[in-house]
Amino acid sequence: MNIILKTLIFLLFIAISLNIDAQKKKFTLKDPYTNAGVYPERLSQLQWLTDENSYSYVDDSLLMKGFPSGKDQKILSISDLKRDFVMSNIIPPQKIPRMSWINKDILQIILRDTIYNYSIGSHLVAINNLYKSESEYIKIQDVTGDVAFTEGQNLYIYSKSQKIVVTNDNIPGIVNGQTVARSEFGITHGIFWSPTGSNLAFYKKDESMVTEYPLVDIDLRPAKVEYTRYPMAGMTSEEVKVNIYNLATKKTIEIKTGSPKDQFLTNITWSPDEKYIYIAVLNRQQNHLWLNKYDAATGKFVKTLFEETNEKYVEPLEGLHFLNGSSEKFVWMSQRDGWNHAYLYDNEGKLIKQITIGNWLVNEFIGFNPDNSMLYFTSTKESPIELHLYSIEMNSGKIKKLTNNHGTHNVSLSFDKEYFTDNYSNYYEVASEYVLSDNKGKKIKTLLKSKNPLEDYNMGKTSISTIKADDGSELYYRLITPANFDASKKYPVIVYVYGGPHAQMVTDSWLGGGGFFLQYLATQGYVVFTLDNHGSANRGFAFESIVHRQLGKAEMKDQMKGIEFLKTLSYVDTNRIGVNGWSFGGFMTTSLMTNFPKTFKVGVAGGPVIDWSYYEVMYGERYMDMPQENPEGYSKTSLLDKAGNLEGHLLLIHGTVDPTVVWQNSLMFINKCVKAGKQIDYFVYPGHEHNVRGYDRLHLDTKIFNYFQDYL
Repeated sequence: MNIILKTLIFLLFIAISLNIDAQKKKFTLKDPYTNAGVYPERLSQLQWLTDENSYSYVDDSLLMKGFPSGKDQKILSISDLKRDFVMSNIIPPQKIPRMSWINKDILQIILRDTIYNYSIGSHLVAINNLYKSESEYIKIQDVTGDVAFTEGQNLYIYSKSQKIVVTNDNIPGIVNGQTVARSEFGITHGIFWSPTGSNLAFYKKDESMVTEYPLVDIDLRPAKVEYTRYPMAGMTSEEVKVNIYNLATKKTIEIKTGSPKDQFLTNITWSPDEKYIYIAVLNRQQNHLWLNKYDAATGKFVKTLFEETNEKYVEPLEGLHFLNGSSEKFVWMSQRDGWNHAYLYDNEGKLIKQITIGNWLVNEFIGFNPDNSMLYFTSTKESPIELHLYSIEMNSGKIKKLTNNHGTHNVSLSFDKEYFTDNYSNYYEVASEYVLSDNKGKKIKTLLKSKNPLEDYNMGKTSISTIKADDGSELYYRLITPANFDASKKYPVIVYVYGGPHAQMVTDSWLGGGGFFLQYLATQGYVVFTLDNHGSANRGFAFESIVHRQLGKAEMKDQMKGIEFLKTLSYVDTNRIGVNGWSFGGFMTTSLMTNFPKTFKVGVAGGPVIDWSYYEVMYGERYMDMPQENPEGYSKTSLLDKAGNLEGHLLLIHGTVDPTVVWQNSLMFINKCVKAGKQIDYFVYPGHEHNVRGYDRLHLDTKIFNYFQDYL
């Protein structure tokens, strides 16, 4: 083939490629908010029945039932449901509502503040219970169907549709049944039903001594100040008790947890026989934990089963996992050896053995099979950026990986652990696939495989790889190159950063864990880069806790290694590097802009922590200790004295009623910029809390994009 013919073929190939790209659709900022077609297909309400190896899901207006063998069956339509509700003189739903299985014949349906039991066989609809729509915290007891809920500062129970007053406090600052410790330590609620529903444990929080922080509601005329209790680092914290209400006697007892009063009472667990309550008690310094056992009938302290200490911090995140049919043995999850692993104990505190061992961590405890011979868990054992399901033999310790394809797997096991459903994705092959497998990992069938919903759009290319940190450890990064990428051109870069504990930005999942906004930026001609630095999740305690007492230091060091890597890429315009992040990422963005002003030309920081002494006790003191204990650390990480370093364009964004990173943070930084003669841009979202949600999020995306367009 002569050179002329080769040239003609090459030019023809280029023309065809350009024509294909030109025919592809343009991805817009509005698409994620207005176009459901950009999302992978999913199986709605996929769940296992509670007492047999069958599963159900909602397909448009039908409730379907599936089995490990055989075809899926239609068991309920919206027309059936409407008919049966009307026959029972109840206003019917207009679409299939949220449902959960009580047993293979009875569905629990929550509709308009009422809980119904619906029989598939008899088509009968019965009111099980109800609650108030204004209730903040709601917990339904699995066995009885009783409902515990809060209204204002008090706790109530609906039992057989009769309202029971559990607490009757009216002193401001006394709160019952709600989350405590600002939802740290794995705490998501404050109501704990006993296994049979005969007793209800709950948090009683006294925050009357905690500083009131003003939040301004501008929707009123004139505006009104509303207060939230916000304990800043080093200041007076809340005091918490655990009480137990007995439904038969109508009496409440207090668990004798002792002092000091500002200790943290975490991970409340009932023993299966309801004789004991277990509480992981953590001191305020968060470096000493006691797993305590209390008598559930009297509230008296029984014994400390064991203690855990660490010179940095101890962070309990989940309660005890009792073996099936046993109140004598349980699994405790701990990072005591540097990785989150499972330990088997008896109820007197004797360590029987460490179940999982290795330089990898258990992400989630799933459960035991019926005879307790196998334990199931998810882990990043295969790779820090992948998530898989594993089984381990309790006697031999033999581990088996049960999910096969690379990527991130979200699994749900059947009631007897014989089968599991798996919804997984990865960053370059699978947008979403639902698979049914047995407990040996053998695939039985594909339930749904979504096509890539973005294949018809002109998108950039996502890649994931690693660079070396100074200590030799691997740092994972995600790189998105622009649509219509031309390696001979120079492109501006936007570094998207979070960087804080308990978060991982780079994963082997659809879009690499990056989301739509970053993909959009790539379609507009930006290289988009994200690096998970030291301090981020799923890499073990040493990797994460290196940030202790010096938040931002190790993280920035790693981010600058990322910048070194970007500068080796011929297509990167090193004079046009921007950075964007929210919350801890807002702190990181502002830190990078002020510590490395010659590197970063533009930054957008949302909800940023500016000075950790203005952040709350539970998170702040875990990583920074108290300001009076670590004055040097607080001083060095504060950005208030660094405002004068600012050279590039920086946009700060904040919600005006942010109860997490209070508005004062960014306002103080603005004031420092004014005093230093530094120009800075600022935008607030009235009425929004720590993030901008709903359709207003499109406005935020547009604001950020326009800022980079203007200055980068």
